[in-house]
Amino acid sequence: MAASGLPPLPPPLKAIQHFLRTAQEVEKREPVVAYYCRLYAMQTGMKIDSKNPECRKFLCKLMDQLEAMKKQLGDNEAVTQEIVGCAHVENYALKMFLYADNEDRAGRFHKNMIKSFYTASLLIDVLTVFGELTDENIQHRKYARWKAAYIHNCLKNGETPQSGPIGLEGEFYDENEEVGSPALSNQDSQPSSTFDVPTSNVPTSNYTGIQIPPGAHAPANTPAEVPHSTGEIRLTPEDFAKAQKYCKYAGSALQYEDVSTAVQNLQKALKLLTTGSE
Repeated sequence: MAASGLPPLPPPLKAIQHFLRTAQEVEKREPVVAYYCRLYAMQTGMKIDSKNPECRKFLCKLMDQLEAMKKQLGDNEAVTQEIVGCAHVENYALKMFLYADNEDRAGRFHKNMIKSFYTASLLIDVLTVFGELTDENIQHRKYARWKAAYIHNCLKNGETPQSGPIGLEGEFYDENEEVGSPALSNQDSQPSSTFDVPTSNVPTSNYTGIQIPPGAHAPANTPAEVPHSTGEIRLTPEDFAKAQKYCKYAGSALQYEDVSTAVQNLQKALKLLTTGSE
């Protein structure tokens, strides 16, 4: 796979091809997400093989591409401040996940929703450039990857998938494999290389066994449950950092006009600052 401005991907670096492809697909509408996808690909590629001349040449070109993107994005806070970048990528991954989950629950099985599940799982991988994943993100990644494989295999075999969680199984989704099922071909009118994720059609219900982060599905008027302080609260530097993180998440959510997520994150910050606990 040769991305724009990059030489062909060396075989030893095959594991990063999906991240580079995702970067290409979202670059025009989500350049920040594309930047972090390439950053993750570069970091992963360095771990895989940075001594092989072919790999080293490719990774150097990728590094040059990253530097060019960084200059182009200028003083964008999502690039200059990791906490903002993390929130931006996480919110985009969650919206993609919720779109696919909504399609799944409505019984609308098609290539676009399969790819949305799978890409959401890739973007959660990308979040590791910012540090360790939360338990919620680990659950989301496992569920999304399994759902992509399960629905893909059902349609490939001419079977009707079951909606929602039905028990995780060890299936694997290979994005390079074409699905020949008539059921899939008839429902999907978009090419597999591009996809658009609606943001106004997200599910409002939880799903068994997998926890959607609080606020991702709650209505905007959900009452705050913030206990009043009963004494002097001593906040640690970590508490202030967490509160700042929630506020950044809220700001990033508002960029998508996602009021419910913004409200819930602000409520988290308020609770932490007034009680000293989450």
